Amino acid sequence: MFVLIYDLVDGYIAKREPFRSAHLDLAREMYEAGALRLAGALTDPVDQAYLVFNDRRSAEQFVRRDPYFANGLVPSHRIREWNVVVGG
Repeated sequence: MFVLIYDLVDGYIAKREPFRSAHLDLAREMYEAGALRLAGALTDPVDQAYLVFNDRRSAEQFVRRDPYFANGLVPSHRIREWNVVVGG
């Protein structure tokens, strides 16, 4: 599995609204296709989001299509391979 780690801009919650529907549609599309396992943002502070994919190509595709990334809400990201020991 691969974890897509998004670093989020200050004021992310307020800034995401115009793009939220399209972002969630993309996430649901990839989840229903079996590429995305789970996703969500950290809280207090909301400064990062984590999305778990079955393969690197799907994570890269998500970034390329994500309106949050395209519109500057994600100033940096990285994809890390995750060695799952329990679950999965």
